[in-house]
Amino acid sequence: KDGNVIIKFTMNEALTKWKFLGLAHTKDLKFATTQKEIVTQKDLMVMPNPPRFFREGDEIEFTAKVSNLTKNELTGTAVLQLFDAITNEPLDIQLGNKNAQIPFTTKAGQSAPLKWVLNIPKGKINAIMHRVIAKAGDFSDGEEDALPVLTNRMMVTETMPLPVRGGKTKDFVFNKLKDSGNSNTLTHHKMTLEFTSNPAWYAIQSLPYLMEYPYECTEQVFSRYYANSLATSVANSHPKIKMVFDKWKNTDTDALVSNLEKNQELKYAILEETPWVLDAQNEAQQKKNIGLLFDLNRMASEQENAINKIVERQTSNGGFSWFPGGRDSWYITQYLVEGMGHLDRLGVKDIQENPKVNEMMIKAVKYCDDRFVEYHEELLERRKVEKLKMEDDHLYNMVIHYLYARSYFPQIQLNAKAKKYTGFYLEQAQKHWIGKSIYEQGMLALVLERKGDMASTTTDIMKSLKEKSLNNDEMGMYWKYGTGYFWYQLPIETHALLIEAFDEVAKDEKAVDDLKVWLLKNKQTNNWKTTKGTAAAVYALLMRGDNWLLEDKEIEITIAGKKLDQSQLKKEAGTGYFKTDYASEEINSKMANVKVKNPNNVVAWGAMYWQYFEELDKITTFEETPLTLKKQLFKEINSDKGPVLKPVSESELNPGDKIKVRIELRVDRDMEYVHMKDMRASALEPINVISQYKWQGGLGYYESTRDASTNFFFDYLRKGTYVFEYPLRVQHKGDFSNGITTIQCMYAPEFTSHSEGVRISVK
Repeated sequence: KDGNVIIKFTMNEALTKWKFLGLAHTKDLKFATTQKEIVTQKDLMVMPNPPRFFREGDEIEFTAKVSNLTKNELTGTAVLQLFDAITNEPLDIQLGNKNAQIPFTTKAGQSAPLKWVLNIPKGKINAIMHRVIAKAGDFSDGEEDALPVLTNRMMVTETMPLPVRGGKTKDFVFNKLKDSGNSNTLTHHKMTLEFTSNPAWYAIQSLPYLMEYPYECTEQVFSRYYANSLATSVANSHPKIKMVFDKWKNTDTDALVSNLEKNQELKYAILEETPWVLDAQNEAQQKKNIGLLFDLNRMASEQENAINKIVERQTSNGGFSWFPGGRDSWYITQYLVEGMGHLDRLGVKDIQENPKVNEMMIKAVKYCDDRFVEYHEELLERRKVEKLKMEDDHLYNMVIHYLYARSYFPQIQLNAKAKKYTGFYLEQAQKHWIGKSIYEQGMLALVLERKGDMASTTTDIMKSLKEKSLNNDEMGMYWKYGTGYFWYQLPIETHALLIEAFDEVAKDEKAVDDLKVWLLKNKQTNNWKTTKGTAAAVYALLMRGDNWLLEDKEIEITIAGKKLDQSQLKKEAGTGYFKTDYASEEINSKMANVKVKNPNNVVAWGAMYWQYFEELDKITTFEETPLTLKKQLFKEINSDKGPVLKPVSESELNPGDKIKVRIELRVDRDMEYVHMKDMRASALEPINVISQYKWQGGLGYYESTRDASTNFFFDYLRKGTYVFEYPLRVQHKGDFSNGITTIQCMYAPEFTSHSEGVRISVK
């Protein structure tokens, strides 16, 4: 009746100031406004400052503050009560909370600190509920929350890759396992041995990718035709090979599981928690299609459909566009000509026996001739204007590719101009091959070899390529060179072409086998991404040198002087892949000695995985794989010259200090799908709390900040050395385990590593 309005509601828990605005009006639009400021607070407030987690074996100073918002001094007591978050039983005695109740005095409008020293026991508690209560006179306040207790013991996976070249016997020593008896806190969990006796079959498992690529560009349609033709050729080449395909389709379905999904128990990160789940599903689907791919009736139908589509897309001038309706492309047309040349060399008879295909190829080759003539005549026109010297290097990469693709079809007549201009560029090749990339040099060697009268130049090119190559017992033969995104800068295509060159030109069987080893080792840690690269790699692996698919002798493996009995092991058809486990009571340091005898001509590989539980502080650096890690902590100190980094081991830490974590990563080969996890102490709080994609020094990666660790995900990790830094802030006093940093290639889990465990002390 007095015109007052009373509004009652519950505020959210926040010590802050609010602004209330009010508006009133009458029916005839007379109005009034009001503005009030209201502070939500309790006269006595307690605010705990807990860490994100506790870790077993840590000593931590648990802190809180009590705020006096009255106009008088307050004296009272605060108490910390600790409970098991699961059973609700008191834990004060177990955690060493002897002085749970402490006095405090606060002046008006000020706050007072509260501190309790806790010792986290080992192996007894999973989660702790903390309750802080403060009382002073008529005022009181309390707050409670639950925190997880992380174990200071973790399961560590140490690995030892077992690569063995064809026809070799090799001894391996697992040094970490050999020294395992030096720790009295280490307990064995499991030992796993896996081995692949014939990795050449992984090339076959890549073929469905060519078949199922979803886009309708001309290059992909041709890839489907190419894959079907190649598959038909492989399936018909030997009854033993056809038998393997039937096993995959009907009984041995594990062969169709993606490499990203295999060995889940050996990986630090569950696959579902990483960004690559979809990639694994895609690869698994590719492999499941293998059975369909090698159905001969289906292959014949698919071949017919694909070639019909290609013929329909040919333009009136004989060229092909990338997508239907686009402009004809010199490169796309030459790519098809090159691919048909490969199939012709493999014995696919479509060009000779199918009139439709034969006519298409004649038109396509003549289109390439016309573009080649146009290029040279444009060069002649430019010479008049720009005063070019014809003896200079005019060997454009498309011309080299033209000469290479054209060399597959000498039976199709060159027109007079093309014939004349070809002679000019062959002379250019003899003069200027030294300045070309190794991909272009390989093409030129093949071209000159097929011409038949330039032996000295081809010998020089192959000699130069061999001299520039790197040779490694595990990795085989390869080159170190800059790669890019143009068609003539792609590493898989380059390597495949050089296999062709060493096979056809140099006739060097050992070099061909060494080159094929590198291609298979690349497949071990990578997923061949493009249809073009996959087609080139499969062609080089399966159709050059010896037929590795026929190699199926049993690999002899001796562990601790005892030969492994493989009669009861389930082996994957084709690859010969198997996996066997040893229980904890079977494991001993003598198993560190492993001997592998490979009677086949093809390279074989495998790995031993040793899993054990150890205290974080006692874990030592693991440096036996191609991934090596070094982790350091620095304290950032402000000086006259700016921030200076000082190792934590040489400086005293206090709450509020800024810490820089530096991780040095070395990797000796390109890898895909790599996960790195950096653990941290419960006293340290991350400053970068937002997960995001980052770019550093040519490397793109996703950084994800979690409560107990910072995670790094690399889709593609190139060979090299990388340094990662990120900041942390010291929050609590005490003695803490800082954990370790782990890294693993998800595609090949035998490639893993970790840093050593360290402790930090905050005074």
